Amino acid sequence: MELEAGGRAVRLSSPDKIYFPERGFTKLDVARYFLAVGPGILRALRDRPTTLERFPEGVDGESFFQKRAPKNLPDWIPTARIDFPSGRSADEICPTEVAAVLWAANLGCLTFHPWPVRKGRTDHPDELRIDLDPQPGTDFKDAVAAAHELHAFLDEQGLHGWPKTSGGRGLHVFVPIEPRWTFTEVRRCAITIGHELERRMPGRVTTAWWKEERGRRIFVDYNQTARDRTIASAYSVRPKPHAPVSAPLRWDELDDVAPRDFDLATMPVRFTEVGDLHAEMADRPDSLEGLLELADRYERDHGLGDMPYPPDYPKMPGEPKRVQPSRARKEEP
Repeated sequence: MELEAGGRAVRLSSPDKIYFPERGFTKLDVARYFLAVGPGILRALRDRPTTLERFPEGVDGESFFQKRAPKNLPDWIPTARIDFPSGRSADEICPTEVAAVLWAANLGCLTFHPWPVRKGRTDHPDELRIDLDPQPGTDFKDAVAAAHELHAFLDEQGLHGWPKTSGGRGLHVFVPIEPRWTFTEVRRCAITIGHELERRMPGRVTTAWWKEERGRRIFVDYNQTARDRTIASAYSVRPKPHAPVSAPLRWDELDDVAPRDFDLATMPVRFTEVGDLHAEMADRPDSLEGLLELADRYERDHGLGDMPYPPDYPKMPGEPKRVQPSRARKEEP
């Protein structure tokens, strides 16, 4: 069968294939969902190199991340060359129309992972993405508490944060920024935000990279701002049995919602009622100068500099020794 988006027909094979057995949602249901929230998800993906998280047999089947655009990519879907920390590069799709989202859905893509950059400026992020990740023993309400404190801090800094559910138990807050800084500088700002939240919420928030040190706290995952790290886009479908989606939120509704409120069935209704709550996010890009000055003070006054990168990264300049704390203690003379 074919679906139409923006005057372009997109073929959908096996539309009756079950993708979410618990809810009975099919491949066609997923495609129609993306059509219903089309303006919102296109806003989140437009001109961004995007990795596809594919589930060709549904959420109970095998999945994989597709970074490189397939050889049979339609000529109407543009790509952008992106560089990985390993030194390798790839051409990733850059959606410019809702039809590209439907094309990806036909491949079994549920979750879209856009880079925080735009085609043509792939070395300079235009979003600072803050990932508030509940650790075991914490839940969404703990993430909400951290988000409120984050909101207050951003206001003090003259920055504008835009919250959304992760589709799991956590929250994401995006700060639109001028594309003037490198990935390293943006990551340094994320680390600084994490330190500030730790200071304001001792015992409830952590930036500890090693899981054994995090405890029952909200982890500010600063490495989600490193090059080649991405966060699920707004309106992406998450691979859980109840088919949740990543939902843009207003700050004033954080205390009254739960992640399970937003799924493949409920989100189109919400979108019809409130539209894309992040529609104006890119209209007022912020400066990182204040955060970088604060980062300098944290390093100068408290000795809080760089922090470990993910294990698949090469050793980075200025990075501390990348050794698990318990292992380091065993190796001490």
